[in-house]
Amino acid sequence: MTMTIPAGVQIARDLVGPSIAAAVARLNPAVRPVAEYHLGLADVTGKPVEGGAGKALRPALTLLSARAAGAPAERAVDAAAAVELVHNFSLLHDDIMDGDTERRHRPTAWTVFGIGPAILAGDAMLVLAQDLLLETPPYGVWAARCLSAAVQRLIAGQGCDLEFERRDDVKVAECLDMEADKTAALMACACSIGAIYTGAPAELVLSLAEFGTGAGLAFQLADDMLGIWGTPEVTGKPVGSDLRARKKSMPIVAALTSGTPASEELAALLGQPEQLTEDQVARATWLVEQAGGKDQTEAMAAKALDGAFTALGRAKLPDDVRAELCGIAEFITARQW
Repeated sequence: MTMTIPAGVQIARDLVGPSIAAAVARLNPAVRPVAEYHLGLADVTGKPVEGGAGKALRPALTLLSARAAGAPAERAVDAAAAVELVHNFSLLHDDIMDGDTERRHRPTAWTVFGIGPAILAGDAMLVLAQDLLLETPPYGVWAARCLSAAVQRLIAGQGCDLEFERRDDVKVAECLDMEADKTAALMACACSIGAIYTGAPAELVLSLAEFGTGAGLAFQLADDMLGIWGTPEVTGKPVGSDLRARKKSMPIVAALTSGTPASEELAALLGQPEQLTEDQVARATWLVEQAGGKDQTEAMAAKALDGAFTALGRAKLPDDVRAELCGIAEFITARQW
């Protein structure tokens, strides 16, 4: 089943896209082409491309958080652009660390321009995001601090993700904490920074952040399942890509720690030094399911999403904004695998 993209996402793309393009145009000419290519604003030669700047999910959440505070969405456009720039900073670096060669059905920026230029472009977008916020006092300073805290957690989560690949004793609780840092922290920021940027009361900001934490964690858990059971048409990667890479995503960790015969066979299979064959990837996928990794991850995702909706239910905000936030949360977690 194909999910319809929420209207708020397209509206955010239309509102925030020009702001992102204008901001990136301020970058140093040495890194600007890399950033524009990565964002889908230009092709390899620098020729402008229509419809770039990503899916705009996080910008949509940022604009909605401003509306939750009673402000027009247009007042939070720069905050939304800042969140999207930080998200793409993380993607640029992730592609390098993971060795990914394709994103959004195009060669990744580092494979086109080189590792060094891609790292610098990511760093430049991170600084640019803070500049956009700090240029708008008085609340821009608090929004910048919110974004900075989210980036610190994102970096911590990504560091743990890399560390887990070298360990064979990762626990479910550790994996959950890592995913909360790596993904949910920036989603929580996106869901609250618009409210911060427009001067909302702390109580509303905290409720929106809690909603974003739950939705972000559910999103990452759904993404974990895509990394094993997702089709190339949906993920842009081969089936079972996380097993090939021996990543410690939640379904794999849950399976490995289940104490079942299937978990023992899975550990032995993933512990071998040789690259997995297609038959072994298929076997490992089956073992993850037999050990309960898929069922446990789905249950965790449902619990996280329920928590998000509960937090939103406590918040005082317009009913139409509440409905749109819930719609986006359902959209980003209803992935196909």
